[in-house]
Amino acid sequence: MTPTTVRVLRLLALLQDRAHTGRELADRLAITDRTLRNDIQRLRELGYPVQAQRGAVGGYRLGRGTTMPPLLLDDDEAVAVAVAVGLAEDGATGIADITDNVTRALAKLDQILPKRLQRKVTALREATAIGPATTGSREPDAPVPAAILTTLAGAVRDAATVLIEQAEQDRGEEVEPYRLINWQRRWYLVAYHLETHSWTAIPVARIRQAAPGTRRFAARALPDDDLVAFVMRHIASTGWKVHARVTVLAPAETVIARINPAVGVVEAVDADTCVLITGADALETLAIYLSMLMMDFRVDNPPELVDHIRTLARRYANAVPPETPSPTTSHRTRDE
Repeated sequence: MTPTTVRVLRLLALLQDRAHTGRELADRLAITDRTLRNDIQRLRELGYPVQAQRGAVGGYRLGRGTTMPPLLLDDDEAVAVAVAVGLAEDGATGIADITDNVTRALAKLDQILPKRLQRKVTALREATAIGPATTGSREPDAPVPAAILTTLAGAVRDAATVLIEQAEQDRGEEVEPYRLINWQRRWYLVAYHLETHSWTAIPVARIRQAAPGTRRFAARALPDDDLVAFVMRHIASTGWKVHARVTVLAPAETVIARINPAVGVVEAVDADTCVLITGADALETLAIYLSMLMMDFRVDNPPELVDHIRTLARRYANAVPPETPSPTTSHRTRDE
């Protein structure tokens, strides 16, 4: 592209961001006020509705037009959009009738992304699996830095170890990364611990830093053919702040049909009773999950959950007015 074209595209990118004064734009582009006015006119001739306002708080801004102008993104923005659209294509939005439109949009993004960015986006998409859709109460979001995700995805792609530092740990550790799982707007890394020689699902939100490790590795036998199911079981048994053991007065297969794997692990006791190992990030959320079972249950532990459910039971009981005999019932009682 000619220098003029490059400059005009940079001007368009600035105008898409926010409103700017003429002085700001001229300084950012290192041009004169006259050149700026000429470039603004070029954009208008191309159909971009550049609006100008006079006064102390005036300036230039890109107005809303009848046609959508080309979207200019920097590297981080381009990667973020491509990844978000890719997750939508995989069904992470829960919207059923936009799949075709999302697929077409993703194909257009892939076509225009520079190769250096395509490599990042492709690595993250190929390294990521989506957890099952859920209904009812959802845990609070646990956002993660994009840089950490791309580092982990690149290590998965290259079959290279990664050095991670987790919150509340004194030192870092080197792990073999195998898969990223996205579930309920949370991210988990399926990895093999080199020190403990064990498989784990690490919440990415707990990773403070991630850097490429020192070596490549040969793929090991996976802990489960379905790594999403592996992560769901791991979350149910260890991944929550609050864990509980609950005896449910129903057959194990009935309880399993009512919950998704991340809510809990079910163990049969006999034909009519089972034990549910479950958890959540708060006692309140856990109590909601248990009420949604619509089955009789008994909390074995922790004691804090027992106390919380007793409090809820008292509140529910107080919320219901006492029954009063109906007129018909009272009349029959007097006759008798």
